[in-house]
Amino acid sequence: MRVIIIGGGPGGYTAAFEAAARGMEAMLVEAAALGGTCLNHGCIPTKTLRAGADALALARRMAEFGVLGCCDPAIDPVAAQKRKNSVISVLTGGLEKTCGRLGVRLVRGHAELTAPGRVRVRTRDGEEALEGDAVILATGSRILELPGLAFDHTHILDSNDALDLESVPKRLLIVGGGVIGCELACIFRTYGSEVAIVEGQDRLLPMPSVDAEVSALLARELRKRKVKMFTGATVGACRVEGGAVRCTLAPSPFVEPRAALKAETEVEADMVFVTVGRAPATEGLGLGRAGIAVDKRGWIVTDDSLRTNVPGVYAIGDVLGPSRVMLAHVAAVEGLTVIDGLCGGSGVMDYAAVPSAIFTEPEIGCVGLSERQAREAYPHVECAVTQMRELGKAQAMGELPGFFKLVANADDGRILGAHVMGAHASDLVAEATLAIKQGITARELAATIHAHPTLAEGFFETSRALTAALAKHDGAKA
Repeated sequence: MRVIIIGGGPGGYTAAFEAAARGMEAMLVEAAALGGTCLNHGCIPTKTLRAGADALALARRMAEFGVLGCCDPAIDPVAAQKRKNSVISVLTGGLEKTCGRLGVRLVRGHAELTAPGRVRVRTRDGEEALEGDAVILATGSRILELPGLAFDHTHILDSNDALDLESVPKRLLIVGGGVIGCELACIFRTYGSEVAIVEGQDRLLPMPSVDAEVSALLARELRKRKVKMFTGATVGACRVEGGAVRCTLAPSPFVEPRAALKAETEVEADMVFVTVGRAPATEGLGLGRAGIAVDKRGWIVTDDSLRTNVPGVYAIGDVLGPSRVMLAHVAAVEGLTVIDGLCGGSGVMDYAAVPSAIFTEPEIGCVGLSERQAREAYPHVECAVTQMRELGKAQAMGELPGFFKLVANADDGRILGAHVMGAHASDLVAEATLAIKQGITARELAATIHAHPTLAEGFFETSRALTAALAKHDGAKA
């Protein structure tokens, strides 16, 4: 079987590697660097810069650990960029080597669907026609420019620009209090910027899957670091004058009046990062000619097996839009799911237990339902919380802010959601993901021995507390 994959991001290259490993003829078309947004302009560069910010923050705290003689540390943004670019180079080079090792044919150029199973690629040397038994569209998404916030890439920057800065702005305004905005706020505040965040909803990280307690703690920690937050606000006007950006903030139409900014406010900054708005990256792909169905915003529509309405054509990753889950690791599993289906497996994507990792300070890991979602879906819900500071390992590390929260169906004890905030939360959430995927109960998790002293004991203690709460619920029913 011959498979053509258009787009070399996490979804595309994972599908290509799996197809080749299963004996298929895999052709991977990519116009730019392998790795897509995630590796080149998103996950990896952000976390590399965050690692530098973490090192800087720790250096400033060395005296707490009895380490003396340290000078006053500061970030070298040029050196930080050099390291970031080196990490990207190593990883993109690794992907190219894997293509060669597995026999994936890498075709450099812009692809266009001309018919089911047929793709035309415009390369530097002309055009090349590819034919396959299946085509997987994995072209991802692109930054969307918002009205009134046109990018000049000097004072008003998109998230790509922000990750390439070789200087630290003294005053920074971030438009959008979602994942990208909050991560950049933490990085640049550690670097030394004065940071303000504008968010149209009534809280930071306003996604339904992020528990309200997580948003509240993040806001508290940012306030400690003197980050200004304007929730329930939007940018009404933005102008560059005298080398500075002056933005007028207005009450948001997306929240109730009681939660909106009370009056117009002017904020001045040296730079503005705009971190909201994505659109499907499908320009020139020929979706209309091929008859591929899209929704009103242009996102590709598929069934649960990632099949489009055109036989033999599949779509995975961010190009599916917010009706699915726009995360790199989800795109990768979607790619594996398509290949599994082509090889005779079930080929059905399961989104029931999708973890998310947010690299703010402190880190956040979430999976499953928030408390609010659970209470909307189930008649009886119990929750339990353990504070990070209660753990011996957290005290030893000096990492005290954060908590573990478990949400369970009180009628059968199954864990429905887990929310971790604190050191290594992005790693810790894996245990909860497995628990939800396998339908584990709080009692079963509490019966699992956890090593001491570890941060993972937070799940042990929280599951024990949740088991006790469930027992009380059962007693009340009796």
